[in-house]
Amino acid sequence: MIHYRKSGVALALAIFVFAGISATKPADEPRHKNLKILPKNISDDDLDKIMDSFKDALGVKCKFCHAPSKDSTERKLDFASDEKPEKGIARHMMRMTNKINKKYFSFNKDEKGETVPAISCVTCHRGNQHPDGK
Repeated sequence: MIHYRKSGVALALAIFVFAGISATKPADEPRHKNLKILPKNISDDDLDKIMDSFKDALGVKCKFCHAPSKDSTERKLDFASDEKPEKGIARHMMRMTNKINKKYFSFNKDEKGETVPAISCVTCHRGNQHPDGK
């Protein structure tokens, strides 16, 4: 009888240990979905900083580029969706500024030797969704 009790306790303990290990195991799939320009392994903080800089540069909120969730019960944005054309335009503009910075400002480096972008969204937009073409 005592042998069964010890076995039961050992089995329960093993189940809890394995459940704890599997609960803390990092997910295999990337946290952020559908990133095409930004690195797939970007941290939440870095992604938030970049998105905040976009919002400030264009004077908009997240819903300007991101479509609402298809689930009508949720009032959330579907960040992975490519439904809004503004998101594609933003990607195009990111490629453009990356090329300009690489071609004309590659000498501008920080202490780690990484290129510091001289041109960004705010350079032209200055808080406007559609900058003047003048």
